[in-house]
Amino acid sequence: MKSILASTAFVLCAALGDSGSQAGDALSELKGPYLGQTPPGSTPEVFAPGIVSKDHRELSGFFSKDMKEFYFTRRNPETAKWSLVGFKQENGRWQQSSEVPRVGRPIFSPDGNIMHLGKNFIERNGEGWSEIKSLGAAYEDIRIMRLTSSLDGMYVLDEATRDGKGPIRYSRLVDGKREDPTPFGKEINTGTWNAHPFIAPDESYILWDGERETGFGDNDIYISFRKPDGSWGEAINMGDKVNTAATESGASVTPDGKYLFFNRSQTPDNYDMDLFWVDAKVIEGLRPAD
Repeated sequence: MKSILASTAFVLCAALGDSGSQAGDALSELKGPYLGQTPPGSTPEVFAPGIVSKDHRELSGFFSKDMKEFYFTRRNPETAKWSLVGFKQENGRWQQSSEVPRVGRPIFSPDGNIMHLGKNFIERNGEGWSEIKSLGAAYEDIRIMRLTSSLDGMYVLDEATRDGKGPIRYSRLVDGKREDPTPFGKEINTGTWNAHPFIAPDESYILWDGERETGFGDNDIYISFRKPDGSWGEAINMGDKVNTAATESGASVTPDGKYLFFNRSQTPDNYDMDLFWVDAKVIEGLRPAD
């Protein structure tokens, strides 16, 4: 297993550090921010149809801090294997830069210097990336799908279990020492299949998806806002524009704070899932009045 991980680590880090195009001709006309896509308004739209969102299972789209790199994961329908696909903007044009085996559920830290990979991570090292590193023993026995972090270093992570009862946990940095992962309360850990959390860089809210009796169907996306006393508010369903009778999951907000990205199933078996995006003002519209 260690040799397989080491081999995957080498491929991952080498590919992410390679600025060469793998599909430059097909993408040469994609100019401007957000892969050249016209931003959505208050109604969610498919992101980059035919380029990113195809007849596959595309999940977990996220930009780098400078908004010049974009990554997402894709499942090959023939081999059932997952890959991490990367795009980079160079000289104003977007090009596919990499496609490598997926490790964990990748997502950047707010400062852009770390790519979280579940219970592992890599760090930027000049123009490239470090070897894959482990978060340590406290995380080894947790089947983490997604782990995100705040600017102050707070981790928020999920746990994949067969019965869907794995909790969402947090781990803070206190006086330079990291706490062991601790489950959130019932505000977040109610219902089943709670997963794929995203914590705002300033820790003002947490997004995640799960199933509750009050939902619209399968997994819905929920949000909890942090109260002035530091506690977490009751879960709020993101509403019928974001959530449908289908499966919605994997929400995150772009580093510029302007757009909410998430996944939505296009088929009942969830084998065709697309990336959607919507104006992040939908979040502020749900924030409770002080």
